[in-house]
Amino acid sequence: MKRILLSWSSGKDCAWALHLLRQQRDIEIAGLLTTVNSEFDRVAMHGTRRAVLEAQAEAAQLPLWIIPLPWPCSNEIYEQCMSSECERAIRENIHAIAFGDLFLRDVRSYREAQLKSTGLEPLFPLWDLPTDALAREMIAGGLHAKLVCVDSRQLDARFAGREFDLSLLAELPTAVDPCGERGEFHSCVYDGPMFAHPIAFEPGEVVNRDGFIYADFLPVTAAGPGRGSTSRSEKPPTMAPMVKAANNT
Repeated sequence: MKRILLSWSSGKDCAWALHLLRQQRDIEIAGLLTTVNSEFDRVAMHGTRRAVLEAQAEAAQLPLWIIPLPWPCSNEIYEQCMSSECERAIRENIHAIAFGDLFLRDVRSYREAQLKSTGLEPLFPLWDLPTDALAREMIAGGLHAKLVCVDSRQLDARFAGREFDLSLLAELPTAVDPCGERGEFHSCVYDGPMFAHPIAFEPGEVVNRDGFIYADFLPVTAAGPGRGSTSRSEKPPTMAPMVKAANNT
């Protein structure tokens, strides 16, 4: 049995990778590995609140391995933080880390180089799958997600906050990848076959930060809508220096 961690961004690609990996009898998912900006308590690039991450992990019935990153964060610091977590993974008998990357060769090469000397195997369960068919397969398979970040240089800001569904796919410009693999958009999953139950959340503010349009979503608990850990969570960061380090869409 191969014990693996899954690189987790809160988005649809890593969520679908989880769904597919769970169908392989020789694989045990040991946890969800994610990086969180310590200044804002949010996922890099996506801007997803830590409280939403925790709700996803609970719905997936998996432990959450959070790597706190300082802000600003260079790739050198990022790699140091990842190296420490890889050492922990080896101690806990983890054999591999899976990623939801689709076709960007430079990103895959970066991850492979990063893990080369760690003793951990990189896995890419979605690699080279046709993205139009993959997007439709996700939707048909019951995955539900919202677009939480849109790069307004590649896609109109009005798509921020939209449901990832067939209507959205039909409206995407031809130059935009259906899965947003080139960074056109990032998503946050709230329901699907990888979860034991849906995640309840409600929309928050939509803000423009350096050309990235963030649509905030707040988890809803018995006590009402959550606001994250502290007031620091109110501003989603832009993580432009960490493109290669970012998690999956």
